[in-house]
Amino acid sequence: MIAPDPIAFSVFGLKVHWYGILIASALLIGLLIAIKRAPKYGIDPDTILDFFLFMTPAIVIGARLYYVVFNYAYYVDHPGEIIATWDGGLAIHGGIIAGVIVAIILCRVKKIRFMTFADAVIVGLPLGQAIGRWGNFFNQEAYGTQTNLPWAITVNDAALGMIRVHPTFLYESIWDLLVFGCLFFYERKLKKADGELLFVYLGLYSIGRFFIEGLRTDSLMFLGLRTAQLISLLLVIVAGIGLCYLRKNENRFPNSLKINK
Repeated sequence: MIAPDPIAFSVFGLKVHWYGILIASALLIGLLIAIKRAPKYGIDPDTILDFFLFMTPAIVIGARLYYVVFNYAYYVDHPGEIIATWDGGLAIHGGIIAGVIVAIILCRVKKIRFMTFADAVIVGLPLGQAIGRWGNFFNQEAYGTQTNLPWAITVNDAALGMIRVHPTFLYESIWDLLVFGCLFFYERKLKKADGELLFVYLGLYSIGRFFIEGLRTDSLMFLGLRTAQLISLLLVIVAGIGLCYLRKNENRFPNSLKINK
């Protein structure tokens, strides 16, 4: 299977990319899910709208900045391509960092508990990631090593020509859907304190990302190591410590779902 045209359609000569459509769709779905969940956590839906208003440009900038920084050698010679996000090159870890920063600032301004706010909005993130990953398919990027497996896809590699490779974007999309389902299960059956969903997401997503990243051929590198794998390992540790801390301090971070029933 060969990736289709990355251009969805043109309007008055302006090319609209599938990548942009999918990212926008992911953000919209995440917004709708967060708005629906907000009242259960005692949060005004208008606060969610405020968050997405500031978060949307922040995560795009953060995701792009992260990608450019770890691809410095290329972009220092091609500065005109730094803003070309429509061609891909958005690193999810950079977007997550930017989103958390915006959330912390908003919570301080609105006087909302960050852990409560995080649990209200985090569930939609893996679903948005599952959708957004298909932008890599249309751009013929973020694919894996060569393989003859039945579900391999055919891509036009710059160095090797037409080859069959692991569809790593598909692997991550499926993993993200599983994480999405696990968050709902955890929330209903296992959650005891606000903030747990945030750490469960960080841990589960990072476990999948670590192994999937090992198959990719376009990984960002730092000191000879895959950046995404290093960050994933760090986030798994953070998630474990965070969950243990919340469980030991349940009274400080009560489960808002039970309080607001």
